[in-house]
Formats: sequence, structure tokens, C-alpha cells
Amino acid sequence: MGGLIVLAITFGLMWVLFILPEQRRVKAQQALVASLEVGQEVMTSSGIFGTITAIDDDVVRVLVAPALELRMARGAIAKRVDAGPAALDTPRELPEGESSGPPD
Repeated sequence: MGGLIVLAITFGLMWVLFILPEQRRVKAQQALVASLEVGQEVMTSSGIFGTITAIDDDVVRVLVAPALELRMARGAIAKRVDAGPAALDTPRELPEGESSGPPD
């Protein structure tokens, strides 16, 4: 009887620690994929940033550079990004006295 209780507690802990978080992650990914719209800035699961230009049933077209559009599975979109990829390419301001070049 005591072994059965330990087994039940172990299963409950496994459920809470491993299965439940994974189910939440899957539901969040499905909600993201369902809510995609043309014009949104996104990042793919492979780390490519771009803007959605067209959405079909299971395929999205993502503009990643001028005149370069990728066709990919809708589920490959990992997240929406607030700032576009251009914001990542802009050089940051360096504090006075710092140089971005190689050391002298």
C-alpha cells in the first residue's frame, strides 16, 4: 500500500514538472501560429527575422531582405518581435572613450 502511494506521488511530481509545462508551451505555440497576420515582424525557429507578406493554410511567406522572400511552414514561426530586424542592425552608441575597432 505504501509503495502505491509513493508511486502516485512520483507520477504527480513528474506530471507537474515535465508534462504540464510542455503542454502549456505547445498551446502557446499553437495560439501564436493561429494569430499570425500579414505585416507582423517575426522570428523563425532557426533565428531568421522578417516580415510576414502572405499567409496560406500551412505556409507563410516572410520577407527577410529587399526582394528576398522565404516560403516556410507556418509552425516554423517561433515568436513575434516588437522591434524589426533593422533595429538589431543599427549600431549602438558607445560610451565616451570606447572604440568599436580593434585595440591599438
